Amino acid sequence: MTTNKDVLLERIANKSAVIGIVGLGYVGLPLMLRFAEVGYKVLGFDIDQSKVDALTAGKSYIEHISADSIATARTRGFEATTDFSRAPEADTLILCVPTPLNKYREPDLSFVLDTMDSLVPYLREGHLVSLESTTYPGTTDEELLPRMESRGFKVGENAFLVFSPEREDPGNPNFTTRTIPKVCGGYSPACQEIGVALYSAVIDKVVPVSSTRAAEMTKLLENIHRAVNIGLVNEMKIVADKMGIDIHEVIRAAATKPFGFVPYYPGPGLGGHCIPIDPFYLTWKAREYGVNTRFIELAGEVNSNMPDWVVAKVAAALNTRKKAINGSRVLVLGIAYKKNVDDMRESPSVFLMEKLRDLGAEVSYSDPHVPVFPKMREHHFELSSVVLDAATIASYDCVLLATDHDKFDYTLLKQHAQLIVDSRGKYLEPADHIVKA
Repeated sequence: MTTNKDVLLERIANKSAVIGIVGLGYVGLPLMLRFAEVGYKVLGFDIDQSKVDALTAGKSYIEHISADSIATARTRGFEATTDFSRAPEADTLILCVPTPLNKYREPDLSFVLDTMDSLVPYLREGHLVSLESTTYPGTTDEELLPRMESRGFKVGENAFLVFSPEREDPGNPNFTTRTIPKVCGGYSPACQEIGVALYSAVIDKVVPVSSTRAAEMTKLLENIHRAVNIGLVNEMKIVADKMGIDIHEVIRAAATKPFGFVPYYPGPGLGGHCIPIDPFYLTWKAREYGVNTRFIELAGEVNSNMPDWVVAKVAAALNTRKKAINGSRVLVLGIAYKKNVDDMRESPSVFLMEKLRDLGAEVSYSDPHVPVFPKMREHHFELSSVVLDAATIASYDCVLLATDHDKFDYTLLKQHAQLIVDSRGKYLEPADHIVKA
């Protein structure tokens, strides 16, 4: 007897499966391109009509994804829609939606749950649902499983459920969606088999784990590992600064050790969709089990205090020049969360801009990757990127290097800025008008 599992495995194997991807952002879009590249028809869902319109026209709204690649995917059958009632056309529904924190620093699963609730009426026999959004262990089986079962499906028999966390690193030229190993945990052995088959079709190496919870915890460990180590070097940066030592010089020297040391670099705070957020997903869930994650929370505290520390360095640097922050013209260099990308999610630069504005500074920014300050859920600036030339640079009381894009002319900046506060360790040689932060 042919089962739902057999049918889906066969459709994945012969590339007749239609791949549904829900959420066409920094995670969903590269995944779409990869499935289309190997020959699958992809149906993309998003609630943002402007994104759907752009994709339908063969345009991209993410800097490192070219319009040509979108246009090519369109010729291969990729279609974008806001109509969730088309979900039955797809064999798989891969959820790539945001999982931010609310104002109380607690997990906000509204995007995942609202998306799933929108799909539930259209689930059919044989569907595979895969959640890629970072979340706390238990989300897949506590939240998604009951919603699937509410339609009368027996998950593992006539419908399937996996968790396979995204590992995108925007702007990293050394890795692509295809070459980054993919972790996958299924709700049941049958779910696992299908999930591994699906991702093996487009990813060079798939790493199976024993459950959806193990997969959820894996993603959190990866990001907490970074958050804790960045917290450590951020704390050491403050100690080194008090002692008159350049922490970046120390890290470069320590990194010459060929074993037992991995370099992590301090900065003005944590940015991106993972590192500043994910630790709080685990600390929140751990309380349910009576566990206090003190180590993780301490790192979070250190990292979240970094913007205040940088602003204090700006204030002190201006003060030595007999100026106050109030009324000073401050140019923030780089507002993306990391170098060479246009991704603004959780960018520490935005927190720096707000803190400086609240203290009375006249704040401007320059970022070659972000020409106009975007609409954000919690941050509002009516600004456009300043074009850098000698006269413009010299007109600011302080230039704050927040994100060290390669496109900046650091020699020009050094020659003409009245004062540079460097939060990224870009300037190796000391100078009277450069302050390390």
